[in-house]
Amino acid sequence: MNQTTLSIVIPCYNEEATLQICVDRVLAVANDELALEIIIVDDCSSDNSLEIARGIAAGDKRIQVAAHEVNQGKGAALRTGFSKATGDIVAVQDADLEYNPMEFRELVKPIIEDRADVVFGSRYLKINDRRVLYFWHSLMNHCLTFFSNMYTDLGLTDMETCYKVFKREVIQSIDIKEDRFGFEPEVTAKIAQKRCRIYEMAISYNPRTYEEGKKIDWKDGVRALYCILHYSGHTAPALVQFFTYFFIGAISWLVNITAFSICLASDMGIASSIAVAYVPATLVNYFLCITLLFKHKAQWNEKAELLVFLTITALAYLLDTGTTIALTKIGLGAIAAKMLASIVTITFNFLGRKYLTFYKSPLPGWKKTENLKNK
Repeated sequence: MNQTTLSIVIPCYNEEATLQICVDRVLAVANDELALEIIIVDDCSSDNSLEIARGIAAGDKRIQVAAHEVNQGKGAALRTGFSKATGDIVAVQDADLEYNPMEFRELVKPIIEDRADVVFGSRYLKINDRRVLYFWHSLMNHCLTFFSNMYTDLGLTDMETCYKVFKREVIQSIDIKEDRFGFEPEVTAKIAQKRCRIYEMAISYNPRTYEEGKKIDWKDGVRALYCILHYSGHTAPALVQFFTYFFIGAISWLVNITAFSICLASDMGIASSIAVAYVPATLVNYFLCITLLFKHKAQWNEKAELLVFLTITALAYLLDTGTTIALTKIGLGAIAAKMLASIVTITFNFLGRKYLTFYKSPLPGWKKTENLKNK
């Protein structure tokens, strides 16, 4: 009988109390249809985790151990593990006991049957008994999933789940940048951009407390929100991009007003204050555009890009001024005229940045990309 090989990557940091039990449970997944390859990646643990991992691997040739000399985070450990995987399918298993590895037998089926390229195990699909912990942690998971769905246009119920299962060629085609828990929104964004076939299946979940070793905290939630914007912004639906740019414009406006007020307080004069305040606001706008919305790796030495950006900015300034004056001349109040002009200007700014300054052609699906490489 033909067996499918499942490579399970186990990132490990200070898990000496649970690692052996976790690996034993993972080994029990193997059957006549499913062979295993286990890759434990120790992320510079300060306890005996690495020694335990090496002892486990010494007695089973299906297990290999990699070790980081410096603690880098879960994402970095997964990056190391994925690079060493040789199985048909690759999955993630935390070294704690929050998830039930036996559920991998069901999670791999859509991939084996060639119905899916990626499968997410959702903690929120199954109605069952569960351990109740941490309202704010659960709320954060739901909110991050909601915002991720907005930007990726997926309908996931649990983006932050540990149990993500991939075709090996899919996960090895993704350049993972995040070192910590930002891995979850990053990989979700990138598989959405590759137009992978994604399935979601219910799984059980037994959360542990912070006293029991839980490591994620609110700072990781903030980073995850940044990652959603950073990795999904440039391919988000147009309406979502527009509202994101509206947020960027609001921050730029606050910088403009603050700088303008400081200049006025320094007796610089209105005209000079307007000109000086425009500079930091423009720089903030440009930085936020390339960081959160339109482009990941803007090269500040690309003169053409910066020239186009400044040209659109100047045109937007002229459009805003001209529209405001024109509307007041036909009898509209100054405040109302300025508000309407601002709507026109921010729309012009958004379209100019999206289709001229930071334009990128649509990304191909991963299968198409692989076929092109093979040719």
